Amino acid sequence: MNRLLLHARLVERSALRWTPAGTPACDLGLAHESQATEAGQPRRVALELRAVALGELAQRIGQLPLGTQAGFAGFLASGRNGRGVVLHVTAVEDIAQVA
Repeated sequence: MNRLLLHARLVERSALRWTPAGTPACDLGLAHESQATEAGQPRRVALELRAVALGELAQRIGQLPLGTQAGFAGFLASGRNGRGVVLHVTAVEDIAQVA
């Protein structure tokens, strides 16, 4: 199963665009920071991840201000031209703006 829920902050958002099929799309940059335990030791985790949202969700995310903290759910896929990994966002949960 390929399913990911990442609590992250919206740090980058492109202008709304349309796919060749006419579907709205929005490219995103998400930032995550937390602490995890690995091999019995605490570890600081920080990452930035490219993401994309399509359809009505793209339009909704396109209205969110940068700095919004939320749970971004979706699946991972290869980026364009097979470079890197992109989170395809299928749901946004617990939207709360960070001051």
